Amino acid sequence: MAVHEVSLIRSETVAEGTLAFHFERPRGFTHQAGQSLLLRLIDAPETDAEGDARTFTIASAPHEPDLMIATRMRDTAFKRVLRKAPPGTRVTIDGPDGQMVLHAEAARPAVLLAGGIGVTPFRAIAQHAAHAGLPHRLHLFYSNRRPEDAAFLEEFEQLQARNPNFRLIATMTKPQASGRPWSGETGVIRRDMLARHLQDLEAPIYYFAGPPAMTLAMHQMLDEMGVDERLMRYEEFYGY
Repeated sequence: MAVHEVSLIRSETVAEGTLAFHFERPRGFTHQAGQSLLLRLIDAPETDAEGDARTFTIASAPHEPDLMIATRMRDTAFKRVLRKAPPGTRVTIDGPDGQMVLHAEAARPAVLLAGGIGVTPFRAIAQHAAHAGLPHRLHLFYSNRRPEDAAFLEEFEQLQARNPNFRLIATMTKPQASGRPWSGETGVIRRDMLARHLQDLEAPIYYFAGPPAMTLAMHQMLDEMGVDERLMRYEEFYGY
C-alpha cells in the first residue's frame, strides 16, 4: 500500500443525511471491488479526539474513473470539515485494504446483507459484476428505515433491470414514517425473508456489513441457520 495525495472532485447527496464524495484516482491505483482506504484530512480547520482520519469502503467499482466514498453525515469535526470541503480540497488516501471481495467460485451464489451505509462495498461489487459480466448470482438484501434513507436505491433497481444475475430485495423497518409509498418487504432482514427469496439457504457465501448491532444480528441469524463460519464475510461500520 502507498499513501497518495488527491483532490476532491465533487460531493453529492445520495440519501437523506448521506453524502458521497468523489476523489481523483491516483495514477496506478488499483483496487478490488469491496476494498477500503484510509482517508486523512490535511490541515483540517477543526479536529476532535477522534482525529483527522477515517477508514471508508471504496464505493466505486474498479472500472469507474473516480474513487468514491459515501457516509452518513453525523456531527463530528471530521465530517463537518468534509461536508464543507470545496472541490479541489487535498486529502491523503492510504490503501487499498480489506478482504470484503467477491469469492472466485462462480457456482456459489453471493448473498449480500446490508444495513444502511453498510451497503457501500456491495455497491462496488454489484457494479463491478455487471461491468465485467461475472456469472455469479448476487442477491442484495438491503435494510433501511425508509426509502429516503437508502443510499443508491434507484441505482440498484436500475442495475437489477440490466443484470439478470443481480437481485435486489430492499426492506424498510419504518415505512410508515416515509413520505413515499412502499410496497416492498418490511422489517429487519430475517430468516423467513431469506427463505422466500433464496432457493437454497446453505449454498451461498454470505457477506454482511452495517452497524455493529446489525452485523451481530446477521451473524447470529446465520449461525442459527447452520451456516458455516467459513461461508461468512463481514465488516462493521461505525457512525463516528
